[in-house]
Formats: sequence, C-alpha cells, structure tokens
Amino acid sequence: MKILITGAAGFIGSHTAEALHAAGHEVTGIDNFSAYYDISIKKDTAAILKAKGINIIEADLSENNWQQNLSSDFDYIFHFAAQPGISSDVSFNDYLKNNFIATQNLLQFAEKTPALNLFINISTSSVYGKDATGGEETVPQPVSYYGVTKLAAEQLALTYARMGKLKACSLRLFSVYGPRERPDKLYTKLIDAIVNNREFPLFTGSEKHVRSFTYVGDIVSGIISVIGKEDTCNGQIINLGTAQEHNTQYGIETAEALLGKKASLKITAARSGDQLRTKANIDKARQLLNYDPSTTLKDGLAAQIKWFLKEDI
Repeated sequence: MKILITGAAGFIGSHTAEALHAAGHEVTGIDNFSAYYDISIKKDTAAILKAKGINIIEADLSENNWQQNLSSDFDYIFHFAAQPGISSDVSFNDYLKNNFIATQNLLQFAEKTPALNLFINISTSSVYGKDATGGEETVPQPVSYYGVTKLAAEQLALTYARMGKLKACSLRLFSVYGPRERPDKLYTKLIDAIVNNREFPLFTGSEKHVRSFTYVGDIVSGIISVIGKEDTCNGQIINLGTAQEHNTQYGIETAEALLGKKASLKITAARSGDQLRTKANIDKARQLLNYDPSTTLKDGLAAQIKWFLKEDI
C-alpha cells in the first residue's frame, strides 16, 4: 500500500516510516525541516530514511503549494507534523499555523485522495490538561497553546469524518521517549548532561510530576495497528501509551543507574503549561487495536542511551 507520513524526519514519524517500509509498504514522507531544533538532526534522519528507500519531500503544509509534486493515490495518511512543545519562545501564531492551518490544508488534500482508507491524526495527552488520567470521553482542558491547537486540529480531522468526507481517527500519545527523541526533551537532554558533564536544568517541582513514559517502539506498534481497521477506528479518539506511571525523579535515577554516574541538577523556574500527571488509560486501545505496550522504562532508557552513544541497538 502507499502511505504518506507528515513530519517524517521527526522523532516518532521517522520510526513509523521505517516500520511501515519494513512491512513492505511504499512510504512517502513530508517534512518542513523547521528550525525549532538543530536542522542537521532532521537532515541526518531523513538521510537514513532515504537510504532505506523512503522518499522524503521537503514541504511546508501551512503553505499553499506544498502538494505540487505529490501524487494523490495514498491508501493511508499519518499526520505527525506539528509545532511541538510548550516553549515560551514559540508564538501562538506559530502553533496556529503549524498545528491547525497545516492540518486543514492536509485534510483538503486528503479529501481529494480517492483511494484513501483512513486519515490518522497524531494528537497528544496535552489536550487533557494538567491531569491526563481519564479515558477518551474526559473533557479536554488544555493549559498551553500547544494543547489548544492540537485539540483544534484533532476536532477538525474528526469533523471531516462526521461530515462523511473521509474516514479519520485521532491517536493521543503519552510521553514518548527513545532513540531519536528531540534534543529539548527530558531524556535526551538528561543523558547528554550526564555523559558530557553538563548541568541538567530541572524545572521547580517537576521531579514530582508523574508520567506514562512510553517507549517509541510501543507507540509505533499501536499507531500502525490501525491499518485494516478503518471502519473500527473511523471517528474515534484513542489513547496510546503505557498504563505504568513513574515520576520524573525515578526516571532521572534510572538513567543515572544505567550510566553509572549522577546528574548535576540545576533547579530552574517552573514552566507554565506543564502537566502534573499523565497516566494513559488504554482500555479502548486494548479493545479496538489489541494494543499491549510492554517495554519497561529501564529497558527503553537503555536503548536510548545506546542510541545516544552511537552504539548498536
């Protein structure tokens, strides 16, 4: 089958592209190679994908001409592309453009894709707000521009499904980590600090924050399991993550133990928009997708450390 993946040079998108290509699908990726973090990282990832036979197109979904060199015969579209994070350096307009306008442009393209079986919107537990512990029927209460615009994009995709324009679902991901995790995210930053004798900035109180830290391999297995289940998934919101929860302090101590070295912590001001607790309720995913994440935080961090140290994993 022919599959389009947006945000394909990013963390989770690239792993999904590799998994689908390995399964025998023809994969095309789109990425705008934004400067949110070091562009060379995404360029290197794109080169890895290209070497495996995955076509990567540089294009900005928020613009009007991004689809000029793209065919319209895809069977599935996986939409990862977004303005990530809750950085105060990112304007609301950036979140609006990259999370909402870009999604609308992609949906208009998808509507004109005759062979399309399912549009898969990749959402986030951030839509739930400070406490993300309930099921998919929980009323969203986002506390960041990121969460607000991702919720709006999700509802836009589901509106297309409710209007019968196409089949669509939205997958809400919980605290994903692993090889290729962005450099601004918790574990890549922590591992880098420990290995290279740098201070690790820890937001005040965040060591007590609780997360469903979910290994990227478990997330990808859930994402690609929607293939062939378009009637089951159409119109659905589905949580993907691990039902296990750990606080940040436990994660820091686990990384320290694996590396055999303590982190030098630098306590900084609390960050606005941070979630206090996430615990993925995956009953629906288990029922609809037979989803069963199994990677422990220790094993997942061991794999991420090997990746960071450029060892075989």
